[in-house]
Amino acid sequence: MQFSLPLNAPVLTRDAATETGGDALGNLPEWNLDDLYTAEDAPELNADMSWLEENCAKFAADYAGKLGGLDASAMLACIQTQEEINQKAGRIMSYAGLRYYQNTMDAGRAQFMQNCQEALTEYTSHLVFFSLEFNRLNEDHLAGLLAENADLARYKPVFDRMRAMKPHQLSDELEQYLHDQSSVGAAAWNTLFDETIAGLMFNMNGEELNLEATLNFLTDQDRSKREAASHELARVFGENVRLFARVHNTLAKDKEVEDRWRKMPSPQAGRHLSNHVEPEVVEALRNAVVAAYPKLSHRYYALKAKWLGLETMQTWDRNAPLPMESERLVSWDEARAIVDGAYGDFDPRMKEIAAPFYDKGWIDAAVKPGKAPGAFAHPTVANVHPYVMLNYLGKPRDVMTLAHELGHGVHQVLAADQGEMLSSTPLTLAETASVFGEMLTFRKLLDGAKDQAERKVMLAGKVEDMINTVVRQIAFYDFECKLHAARAEGELTPDDINALWMSVQAQSLGPVFEFAPGYETFWAYIPHFVHSPFYVYAYAFGDGLVNALYAVYEEGDADFQEKYFDMLKAGGSKHHSELLAPFGLDASDPAFWDKGLSMISGMIDELEAME
Repeated sequence: MQFSLPLNAPVLTRDAATETGGDALGNLPEWNLDDLYTAEDAPELNADMSWLEENCAKFAADYAGKLGGLDASAMLACIQTQEEINQKAGRIMSYAGLRYYQNTMDAGRAQFMQNCQEALTEYTSHLVFFSLEFNRLNEDHLAGLLAENADLARYKPVFDRMRAMKPHQLSDELEQYLHDQSSVGAAAWNTLFDETIAGLMFNMNGEELNLEATLNFLTDQDRSKREAASHELARVFGENVRLFARVHNTLAKDKEVEDRWRKMPSPQAGRHLSNHVEPEVVEALRNAVVAAYPKLSHRYYALKAKWLGLETMQTWDRNAPLPMESERLVSWDEARAIVDGAYGDFDPRMKEIAAPFYDKGWIDAAVKPGKAPGAFAHPTVANVHPYVMLNYLGKPRDVMTLAHELGHGVHQVLAADQGEMLSSTPLTLAETASVFGEMLTFRKLLDGAKDQAERKVMLAGKVEDMINTVVRQIAFYDFECKLHAARAEGELTPDDINALWMSVQAQSLGPVFEFAPGYETFWAYIPHFVHSPFYVYAYAFGDGLVNALYAVYEEGDADFQEKYFDMLKAGGSKHHSELLAPFGLDASDPAFWDKGLSMISGMIDELEAME
């Protein structure tokens, strides 16, 4: 049981980019982590460390080899004790991880996080027996315990997910070994990747910039700046591509070895099990999106090429602003007013839940040296509250990012009442509230468009975001599938990985694109491939699900808000089929995904009609 930092939405995939916005953005909030701990040497943190060391050992002494003999009330006490252990460990790693992400170049913060990780790995080694022994319980015996005690029966979804791993668990000794070496295995390679990415510097017009600041030029109105940034990104990625290839080779092989020992049927199977989603559902999603490439990305980018006055587009034109798009910066206060308005119009409770994020130091918005790129919402633990990280630049897409991450935050606050074990939402559903929050914000902005030109810019921006969320992420998923399949056959050179990357890029972006030399290395900076293999399909899952949900909302379901809040409050306590049933939706139906994709193609229809 490794307590690494579980970022439910580690990094948004809009190619978020960074430069200083100056005073025009206003007073950007920063985190106050005191609700976790006040300092590395805080007495409360030291006390929790000591408590964990003592109680992890006590847990093993009290329960190892004895689970089969526990009655229902004793089993409940066992589960609740483990839940308390999880909560204290999660609190410590949340504090260590969030401090680290504020400045990944600070050696002291990195050391503190690693020391915490190693200590908790050592303490929780006593807990490895639990899932193994629990999975050996007789089905009828367990069913009897659940029938006898309603409080214990609440944890059935946790037990179901745990027992789904039963066919794939190893011997007690091997599981103990994997646990003990975890902090110097994949986790160490993840840290190497993070520190390397954070330390990369790019030369733009004689100025040394970090990755975020350089990526920001890919959305500049000036095409020459976009091109220069793309070439500079390619240069630096190319200089470091051997290291990135080593990271990917090692992690993919490490996963292949463990998957083989666990008898996983595919590299993706572990992710599907943790997401509590059937492989055929993911396959239906993937196939629906790939089949829709021509009517989505191919069609939209051909339209965009005309707007930009180009016969063919280069990859640095993909996220270019439209010629008629305003370059006005959106201040932080204005961004808050926009999102608050959208949330409040949907339901006042949404705005109320979001308020403390702004006012109590739950958001870190400013761009700072060494700060991790992108954006995420981290739920921490059920008895504290989430924290949101942004790199806010004042662009319209940054407003949507705020809406997205606050959606995660609202979801995490509502689900926290389920408790530590049941609050965590599978990745396939974790994007629901975030994408829905974006959609609410977008629709409010669209309704307020002052003329057809402004409406066109807004529609185009939303289509691009949805293409990045659906098409781009499924292309990423296909790249990962190819990467892991190829690695199973042997070591991959950087050129091998480059070729796999290009094979999905051409297919997904369409014939209007040309690919200048250097773009083949752009897989190197995507953190999902390193931290969370096969995570990316959750974005497409969430977008498709929300598009279908929003269609139900627009149809005027009188009880929609209550059903929606009930869905968020459920956290991880229900399967996706149970959560969607009140809305009349079924993700296992291939037509479900076509319904969501039709919303995107409908927006493209409207854009074409404006020509």
